[in-house]
Amino acid sequence: MSDFNAGPQIGQVVRITKGREQNQFAIIINMMDDRYVLLADGEKRKYDRPKKKNVLHIELTPFVSSEVKNSLLETNRVSNGKLRFALAKYASEVVTVLEKGDGNDV
Repeated sequence: MSDFNAGPQIGQVVRITKGREQNQFAIIINMMDDRYVLLADGEKRKYDRPKKKNVLHIELTPFVSSEVKNSLLETNRVSNGKLRFALAKYASEVVTVLEKGDGNDV
């Protein structure tokens, strides 16, 4: 994990807040400029056809996938399987945290 308030990073998991894919999660695979990023999830949005998204229309999460980040920095590519794995890993961590929190709220 890293400081996610500093702005979007390559390999960071985000939640889409506007558009058709609202409330879905994706991973930043490229930073176009200060305003736009390219997103992919490895399933609907493959690496070869990423979604260009305004940073105002996404919500950053504190989770940065080191596997995806390292692959993109070393080879400028990442497999769709790696993207799906990173999103599944993030989902399992979020669900685990929520389950732990549910027992303490009673």
